[in-house]
Amino acid sequence: MAAPDFVAIGHVTLDRFKEGIRPGGAALYAAITAHRLGLSAGILTSHGTDFPLDVLPPQIEVVTIDAPETTVFEHHVDGSLRTMRRPVAAANLTPADVPDDWRDARLVMLAPVLDEVDPAVAACFDDATLSAAAQGWLRVAGPNGEVGGRRWRPPGELLGRLQALFVSDEDVRGQESQMLEWLQRIPVAAITAGPAGALLYVNGERYEIRPRPARELDATGAGDVFAAAFMIGYHFDGDPWQAAAMASCAASLSVESTGWASVPDRQTLEAALHRYRAID
Repeated sequence: MAAPDFVAIGHVTLDRFKEGIRPGGAALYAAITAHRLGLSAGILTSHGTDFPLDVLPPQIEVVTIDAPETTVFEHHVDGSLRTMRRPVAAANLTPADVPDDWRDARLVMLAPVLDEVDPAVAACFDDATLSAAAQGWLRVAGPNGEVGGRRWRPPGELLGRLQALFVSDEDVRGQESQMLEWLQRIPVAAITAGPAGALLYVNGERYEIRPRPARELDATGAGDVFAAAFMIGYHFDGDPWQAAAMASCAASLSVESTGWASVPDRQTLEAALHRYRAID
């Protein structure tokens, strides 16, 4: 069986907010983006029987490593302060879990939510355009499940295989100098900053990417939408600046409703991108 065009690897999650519970996870948002932009998409993940697979678009192929429980994140918002707790987690994902017929996928995104993806998984994809939404490697769960930042020492072999790396400015706060060292080894990278836009690094050189104004309702998953849209644009066009513009528009559209409801399709994204470019 042929591999999906776009493969995302990481936990799907149950995200608990004050107003209710909904499915989430970086891999899920990335795969939804690829699907809406016209690619076949797959997710390699782990979850328990309580995860509602039936709410995903049926065209997205899901390979599940069974676990007693689904990874849960409890989100707490107090004004501008946002905190998270992860009380339970599904099984870690290793090279042995990658299906043989997915190893020739064209686009692969490693998308951990909290250190559940073994970086050695990158070695399973010799011919892919390989990227990482690395937030989950920059976070750690404390004794009671509280989620905080940590210093990341990425394996040299991983950096040598990546074509692109995505993190947020919050992820790398306090380790900016180390981040610059990582970026010297990766062709392109983006540091997202929410409504402030993003910084694009091309062969280590920095460029500012302006945001598309949006009426933000829910920013969950916006960075993952940015990363997936960027990689799709970059893979097919080869222009990182155009890919960053596409990613900025896709991410801003995605925050205008809850969950993944406003992750754009191709037509919606192209219309927004046309207006975005017209401002230049």
